[in-house]
Formats: sequence, C-alpha cells, structure tokens
Amino acid sequence: MRIALIADTFPPLRTSGAVQLRDLSREFARQGHALTVLLPAPDQNNPWQLEEIDGVQVLRLKAPRTKDIGYVRRTLGELVMPFSMLRQLKKSPLANEKWDGVIWYAPSIFHGPLANEIKKSSKCKGYLIIRDIFPEWAVDMGLMGRGLPYRFFDAIARYQYSVADVIGVQTPGNLGYFDQWLKQSGRQLEVLKNWLDMPAQVRCSIRVSETFLEGRKIFVYAGNMGIAQGMDILLDLAEKLSNRSDVGFLFVGRGSDAARLKTSAQDRKLRNVLFFDEIHPDEIPDLYSQCNIGIVALDSKHQSHNIPGKFLTYMQNGLPVLANVNKGNDLAKLIRNERVGQACESNNIIDLLQLAEKILFQINTEVELPNRCRNLFFREFSVNKTVKQIVTALST
Repeated sequence: MRIALIADTFPPLRTSGAVQLRDLSREFARQGHALTVLLPAPDQNNPWQLEEIDGVQVLRLKAPRTKDIGYVRRTLGELVMPFSMLRQLKKSPLANEKWDGVIWYAPSIFHGPLANEIKKSSKCKGYLIIRDIFPEWAVDMGLMGRGLPYRFFDAIARYQYSVADVIGVQTPGNLGYFDQWLKQSGRQLEVLKNWLDMPAQVRCSIRVSETFLEGRKIFVYAGNMGIAQGMDILLDLAEKLSNRSDVGFLFVGRGSDAARLKTSAQDRKLRNVLFFDEIHPDEIPDLYSQCNIGIVALDSKHQSHNIPGKFLTYMQNGLPVLANVNKGNDLAKLIRNERVGQACESNNIIDLLQLAEKILFQINTEVELPNRCRNLFFREFSVNKTVKQIVTALST
C-alpha cells in the first residue's frame, strides 16, 4: 500500500512518540509498503524538504513552531499548522500524490484538516492513532476547567474524530469514550496497543558502575518528567529506602518537572538518587542492562487509561516494573495478570514502599521474571503486529 503518515514528532527528536513513529515507519517499509511521513518543520527555510530514511520518504513541511513555547503561542501555532503543511505540500514534488490510506497520530489533536484533505483527494480511508485523550486528561489533572478553552479544544478533537474511519486507542478502558462516535455507520473502533521495534545495540553514555550507585539494585525511570507523571512520590520512596545501602534510584530524561525534582532530591540530601539529562533512545537498552527495576509513574488524578512507551521498553529489556498509577488503570491489571511487577493504585507512600520491597525480593528469587517480561513484549507489543493491524483496517 501507498500510505501517508501525519505526525508532529519524529527523529531527530528524542521523545517516546518520535521513537514510536520511527519504529512504525521502519516496519511499514520492511513489510513492503510505500510510506511517506509528513511532518511540520518550523526551523527550515524552504517550504519543503524531502528525504529518505530507512526506506521511508520523509517530507518536512515548513509550519509554525509548536514546541517549547508558551501555551497561547503553541495553540495558535497548532491551529495554523495543518493549513500551513497543506500549503507547502502543494508546492512539493508530492503535490499530486495519491495514497491508499492516511494515518495520523494524536497528540496533536490538530491534524484533522490535513488528514481530511488527503482522504478526499486520494479517496482513501483514514486511521487515527490516539495515544492520549486531550483535553479530557488536562481536565482530570486540574490544568483546565470545562470553560471556553476546554470547549475550543474539545471541538478540535471531535473534528479530527469525525474525519477518521478507524480509531485505534491504547487500551480497552479507553473504548467507552468513543461510544457516541461509533454510532455513525462505517466507523470502526479498536484497541491498537503501543509498539516498539527491536532495540539498537549502542553503548550508553551513563555508566552506573562509575557512580556512587555502583553495586546497588537500581530502580530506573527514563522518560518525560512532567505534571502528568506525578513523580514526587518517587522521591518519597527513595527517602523511605535511604537506609538501604543496596538500593538506588536513577532518573534519566527531561520535562517541566525535571529541574524541580532534582532540586528537591538535593534539598532532602538523598544519597541514593541520581539524575541525568535525556540520552539518545538507542542508548536505552544498554542503560537498562545496568539496572534491575523499571519505574512507571502516572499522576493519580488521571481518569483515562495509559500504557506508556517506557513500560514497553522495560518489558523488551526484561526489566520488571514498579508502577504508581491512577486507580483502575488498565496497566495495573496487565502488570498483575502477567506477573511482570507490582502496581500501586492508591498513590500512598506506605503502599508503594511495601510493593517496592516486594519487587526487590522478587528479583532475587524469581529467575523467570525477566523472561515473563520479554515474552509479554513479543506477544503483545511487537511493531510487526501493529503494522499488520493498521493495514488490515485500511484495506477493508
């Protein structure tokens, strides 16, 4: 199939979304499909730039900046983005290209107009991949009420839902949100689980053996450190375990809370905690080979379900998980059912401490624990399976 994939994140960005979309595009090429990735490019001077990466066409289209700026400028930039991308697309060598299907990835919620135009011009189906339900999660977190800003974003999101023929959500728990959308004939709703490709083998710049955490059992968190993660309780946990000289905590990444968390650890004089800046995604497997337990954190105020990309990387590399997540999250059920770690849904430090001590005992006594993690990844989260599922949906 000839397929267009619209997104706003892709390498050289290092976000989990960029890694996911890189892996997805590579697998489309491996399975013999002609994939074109359409991306906004605020920093390039030319209207368009076409390149080939790993057998995939990548068309970068000049558009307003939408990242690392204030909320108002970001919203205006995202509102203009799809129209700007469409204008530049019409100037590019792919102006008259016809595709057999179009896929777009949310976040962002603003790709609807571009996806709709490609659907109409190519007379093809559209598949919307939803990784978080915005603006609902922002309301859950207390970042937004249900006033005018919410109604604006909700209208944008619902427009992009209306463009899609198929919507793929992360977990079964998110299916109910789209009950009304599904009532219109011809629409299809399904669970499209997160995915990852096989890891690269690149030496990590972080060497735990060269730090004061050498020789300890390492809890590792690698990824975004922001409001949605609710990570303060992890420092509480480190403080509760500070009397154990055999346990350490390693936090790697960036985000709106990263500097504050690092300062908090210093103020508490935590001698079992280390922070490092974001590393290249290809270094992650070697980082995890130096660690023992992966941490997943989601703020307890979330109402939706989420299986973060970092959970997949832990499973892929045989790391059991200690998760602190919102009550009822599908991830907690998955961790328990598959016996790949411990999940806390109470956001209570005493409960989390007991589960941390339990998993520390497990990694010393359950020799099959790493294999259970890897088996879960290959069975449920292989990118090969993801591409086949999307192609089937677009073909029928």
